Amino acid sequence: MPRPTKQQIDDEILETAAALFARHGFRETSIQRIADAVGYSKTGLLHRYPSKEALQQAVIDHALRDIRAVADTVRDLPPGPQRDRAAVGGIARLAMEGPGTVSLLLTYLADTQDDEFGRILEEIGEVIFECFATDPEAEPARALRVVGALGAVAVAGVALRDKPLAVTLDDLIDISYDALGHGRAASAQPRP
Repeated sequence: MPRPTKQQIDDEILETAAALFARHGFRETSIQRIADAVGYSKTGLLHRYPSKEALQQAVIDHALRDIRAVADTVRDLPPGPQRDRAAVGGIARLAMEGPGTVSLLLTYLADTQDDEFGRILEEIGEVIFECFATDPEAEPARALRVVGALGAVAVAGVALRDKPLAVTLDDLIDISYDALGHGRAASAQPRP
C-alpha cells in the first residue's frame, strides 16, 4: 500500500479536527484528543500545526473553501428548485467526502459564542444561506427548511460513509431536497 501524501495526511487531520470541534467545541477539544484520533503523537501534530489556534484556522479555512466552492457553482442560478437541488447536491458531496467538515458547517446554527470562533462560524453560515439564496432574518421558515435539509445531509452522510447502505448520493440529495419543500414533482428536473 502506498504511503499517504502530505495532502492526504493534512486532509485527514483537518477532517478529524473539524468533527471534534463540531462535537465538543474548540475550547474542549485538545491537541492531544485530535492527535489520538488521527493516530499521531501530540508532538507530531504540533510539527504540522504549531498551535491549536493554527489548526483551528486551517480547519476553518478548509471548511470555508469547500462551502464557497459550492456557492460559486450555484451563484448564477436563479433562486428556486434548480438552485436548491444544485446546492444540496454540492453539500451532499461534501458530506460524503468529509462529514466532519459538514458537521462543522452546521455548528454555527447552535453556537452562541461571542468570540472569534463564533464570528467565524457565523461567516460559514452566511455562505451556506447564500448557496440557497436565503436571508434567515427575512425568511425564518425557509431558513428552517435549509437547516433541516442540511441536517439530513449531515446525518445521512455520516451514516453512509461509516456503514454503506443501499442508498446512493442521489437518494441523499432527494431526501434533503424534500426537506426544502419542493416535493418530488420539482425533483423530476435534471440533476446537476
